Amino acid sequence: MIRIERSVTISGLALAVTLLATPSARAQSADMTFFVTSNGPGKGADLGGLEGADAQCQKLAQAGGAGTKTWRAYLSTQAADGKPAVNARDRIGKGPWQNAKGTVVAKDVADLHGPANNLTKQTALSEKGEGITGAGDQPNRHDILTGSQPDGTAFAGSDDRTCKNWTSSTQGAAMVGHFDRRGLRDDEPSKSWNSSHPSRGPEGGCSQADLKSTGGDGLLYCFAAN
Repeated sequence: MIRIERSVTISGLALAVTLLATPSARAQSADMTFFVTSNGPGKGADLGGLEGADAQCQKLAQAGGAGTKTWRAYLSTQAADGKPAVNARDRIGKGPWQNAKGTVVAKDVADLHGPANNLTKQTALSEKGEGITGAGDQPNRHDILTGSQPDGTAFAGSDDRTCKNWTSSTQGAAMVGHFDRRGLRDDEPSKSWNSSHPSRGPEGGCSQADLKSTGGDGLLYCFAAN
């Protein structure tokens, strides 16, 4: 009988601790204004354009408890079919932005694209508040789709850097960044969170398999724009 009572008491304490911790965790998630998607749509860099990418951010934010905000994917598009280019930096609001645990990754747009931003492997958490596997981990998922130059603007010229403005899962290429700020070399592109290298691969460069082959998984940066 004594053993049973002790077991019940311990279980009761564990339940109480869980119940007490849950509101705090939820409140923290509700204040989240930045995350890396825990998964992509599964069609490589075919995200359904900017609208589809934004919808992916919104859906995951909702699941993470922060769905009341307006979420935007950090993606640029290139000028095509008579439509002007769109800059990722112009889509994401003014900041500041913080992760699911309340750590600020950048104060504003200038800070985000400056040398002192706080976007690292430790702070680039998913909508669940979990870390993403990066360089040296299995699997490596550190390539994040951006289609952007280091200053957050779109690429000019004819070279595809957005997998046909996020509608292709075969031909084309997408510029990616390294959320963990690590690469094969100790240089600025390898350490760039938003403009490290173009995707590539035997299926054309934009398929899910091609993205995985260079250390990606079709993941996105999501920012609350309000």
